[in-house]
Amino acid sequence: MNLRKATPADVPQLYNLVMELAVYEKAPEQVSNTPEMMLRDGFGDNPLYGVIVAEADDKIVGMSLYYFRYSTWKGKRLYLEDLIVTESYRGKGLGKALFDATIEEAHRTHCTGMMWQVLDWNTPAIEFYKTYGTRFDTEWWNGHLDF
Repeated sequence: MNLRKATPADVPQLYNLVMELAVYEKAPEQVSNTPEMMLRDGFGDNPLYGVIVAEADDKIVGMSLYYFRYSTWKGKRLYLEDLIVTESYRGKGLGKALFDATIEEAHRTHCTGMMWQVLDWNTPAIEFYKTYGTRFDTEWWNGHLDF
């Protein structure tokens, strides 16, 4: 396994992982992102996100997609949007390696912490995050406006 930062040439494989996650979460029809949007938004002059990829057997088999947000109370925070490992490679330590690399990126970029969301029914992910001593919020509701 090899971990590295994503490049523009990786976008098609990254998009395939996004779609695999959408199917796993039973919501593929909700994906309106495209490879073209991912290329523009992540690899242009002002990238909106970063990606760490995990490679095995000469292909991308996992990714950690993150961006930075700012909290008036906490300062700069790394937001982990998605941690994805393709199904056939789960249980082999790739998720842990990607998560650890994302934590390292948060430290390297002077963040005061890292945050993410997990679906309440995704017990394997919840149990994984608990091994890190994760604090889960139960009092906040997610708000969304779609345009």
